[in-house]
Amino acid sequence: MLPGSDTLGPLSQLGVLVTRPARQAALFAQKIAALGGVPVIFPAIVILPPENRSAVDRAHAALADYDIAIFISPNAVEYGVSDPGDWPPALGVFAPGPGTAEALAAAGIGGVRIPATTFDSEGLLALPELTDVHGKRVLILRGEGGREHLGDSLRARGAQVDAVACYGRARPRSDTQGLAESFRVGAIDVVTVTSSEALDNLWSLASDAVRTSWRALPTFAPHPRIVARVRELGLRAVATPGGDAGLIAGLLEWAAAHPSQKS
Repeated sequence: MLPGSDTLGPLSQLGVLVTRPARQAALFAQKIAALGGVPVIFPAIVILPPENRSAVDRAHAALADYDIAIFISPNAVEYGVSDPGDWPPALGVFAPGPGTAEALAAAGIGGVRIPATTFDSEGLLALPELTDVHGKRVLILRGEGGREHLGDSLRARGAQVDAVACYGRARPRSDTQGLAESFRVGAIDVVTVTSSEALDNLWSLASDAVRTSWRALPTFAPHPRIVARVRELGLRAVATPGGDAGLIAGLLEWAAAHPSQKS
């Protein structure tokens, strides 16, 4: 748990459960703390390097042969970027949202295109640059077992697509006693989830007592698929726009509407 940096901020003393992978969780927690909230970090998904990097290495060696590169997440940036100096200037780079674009910029790759509609595969597919891709070579850097919708849709549009898994995901083996105690003493007022997989991991790790407490709290989710899964579990879903900015905006709106949540 990190203390809020300003208990008089708009999220004053609001306990926010952050379930992202460790690296992204720390960055998001800083933003919450800067607004006066009290982040409780429990990564509900673990990001692992690929068991075999040969496919990633082959993709890096052939970068000049591609017309388009798509990074599916910040984790794909962390594990899928080689030396930024090796990236051909003509290679168009795309990301599903601002978080991934920010990670690419931090890695030294700029000029990234993101969707103008929804921050997901559907939003990417709506971009004009990805509408007419007949005869183009596309590299998708993603996690193991990722959705096939993006690649299949681009293939249907005539592109030659290589989808390369550059990282893996696993359920955490963390001790859940601290999490259970945070729920028990009321240190958590709201829950944030950014993937259905992380949500399912957290639910499977939760004790009956934690599930009971969780059902009484709002769970913020930035995508309709995650919102639907939250509701399937019998939890109170709050839909937000995508990315960190969307989640923060949702938290701020909720906190403003519930000023007595923390005294």
